[in-house]
Amino acid sequence: QVQLVESGGGLVQPGGSLRLSCAASGTFFGINAMGWYRQAPGKERELVADITSGGRTNYADSVKGRFTISRDNAKNTVYLQMNSLKPDDTAVYYCNAQVRTTVYNYAGMPYWGKGTLVTVSS
Repeated sequence: QVQLVESGGGLVQPGGSLRLSCAASGTFFGINAMGWYRQAPGKERELVADITSGGRTNYADSVKGRFTISRDNAKNTVYLQMNSLKPDDTAVYYCNAQVRTTVYNYAGMPYWGKGTLVTVSS
């Protein structure tokens, strides 16, 4: 019903930048919050940043000042601009969207991308 397509992951050196994107497609009534999560080896998945449909943002303390989340509602797409990357940022990054799949689903159902690997290493 809903698919999230991610792009932009890869290998980057410490201090470098990377931009992730995620586009939602399918049949739905709307998307509430969208966000990015990450999971490092041996660790639990954690919220990196999210953004409401109106553009209000929230960031994990570890990425504040370095990462910027944005979205294009017309394209149902969310972005994550990652600057000043650190080795600790290495993780699989997952796109999330709270999608209203029925007219009664006001809160949205969580849909996930497949994940894209970001490796920060020299």
